[in-house]
Amino acid sequence: MRALAIWSGAIAGLLLILVGGLIQAAAPLPAGSGGWNLTTLPITLQVPALLLTALVCGPRSGMLAAVAYLSLGLFQLPVFQGGGGAAYLLDPGFGYLAGFIPAAWLTGKLVRQQGMDDLLGLFGAAVVGLGVLQVCGIANLLLGALAGRWGPNLGSLLFSYSLAPLLPQLLLCCAVSVVALVLRRLLLVES
Repeated sequence: MRALAIWSGAIAGLLLILVGGLIQAAAPLPAGSGGWNLTTLPITLQVPALLLTALVCGPRSGMLAAVAYLSLGLFQLPVFQGGGGAAYLLDPGFGYLAGFIPAAWLTGKLVRQQGMDDLLGLFGAAVVGLGVLQVCGIANLLLGALAGRWGPNLGSLLFSYSLAPLLPQLLLCCAVSVVALVLRRLLLVES
C-alpha cells in the first residue's frame, strides 16, 4: 500500500511539474486605485509544483517525480524551458534543474522527520528546498565559469538565474505552503 502511495504521488508530482513549467506565475498585487492587479512574475509554476509534491507526498515521491522529469527532458522531450536533450547538460540553467532531486528529497524529509504540519513549518521546508535549488544552480554556474564555458557572462547569468527569480519564488513558497497545508489535511497525510 505504501509503494502505491509513493508511485501515485510521484506520477501526480511529475504531471504537476510538467504543467507548472507551461504556466507563467502571477500574483495579485495592490493597485494604486485601491483595487488589485494580477501581475505576471518572471517565473513559471515549475518549482512551486516540485515543492508542493515534496511537501504533500513526501521525499520519495518528490524525488521520483524530479528524476522522471529530468529523464524526460534529457531524452529529447521538450519539457525544459529551452527544449530538451542531452546537450542541455551544458546549459547554464541545468544546475537548477539537477537541484530538483536533492531539493525534493530534503523538503519532503524535513516535513516527515520534523512533523511539520503547520503553515510556518511547511513554509520553512519549502524555503530550504528553494535554497537547495539555488545552491545547486550557483555551483553549476561557478564550475562552468571555472571551465571557461560562460566567458565574461557569469555576473549576468547569476542575476538572471538566481537573483531575479528569487523574490517571486519566495512569494510562491508562501502560496505553496498554504496549498500544501490544505491538501495534507484533506488527504489525511501523516507527518
